[in-house]
Amino acid sequence: MKTSLKLSLVCAVLFAGTSSYAIDGNEDFNLHVLKANGKLITFALNQVKKANLAIYDKEGTLIYSESASGKDGILRTFSLEEFPEGTYFLEVEDNVKKVRHEITITDETSVLSKKAVSSVYKAGFSAKNSSVAAR
Repeated sequence: MKTSLKLSLVCAVLFAGTSSYAIDGNEDFNLHVLKANGKLITFALNQVKKANLAIYDKEGTLIYSESASGKDGILRTFSLEEFPEGTYFLEVEDNVKKVRHEITITDETSVLSKKAVSSVYKAGFSAKNSSVAAR
C-alpha cells in the first residue's frame, strides 16, 4: 500500500511538472535557454528555419552577428570567455519579429535571461496569439 502511494505521488509530481513545462506550439518562435556552463550559453530556437542573431553591449554597440539557419530549428552555443564583465543583449530576428534577451557576465559565469526583455513585431504581422517562451 505504501509503495503504490509513493509511486502515485511520484507520478503526480512528474505529470504536474511536465504540464507546467509544456509550451504552446502556436508561437512564431520559442527561444529556450538549454544550459549555461561557466561562460558558455546554449539556446535553441524552435520552429525557426532562418534568423539573424546579434549580441550588443549595454550601450547598443554591435559586438557579434550572424545569419543562422536550420531544418527544424536553430541550436547555438556561444563562448563568452573573452567578454568583460557586464550586461549584454542577445537579439534574435526572424521575418515576423525581433526579440531581445539579457546576458549577464561575471568573472565566473554567463547567464542568458529566460524571459525576453523586449519583443517587437514587424509591420504587417499581428501579435494576436503570439508570444516568446523561454525556459
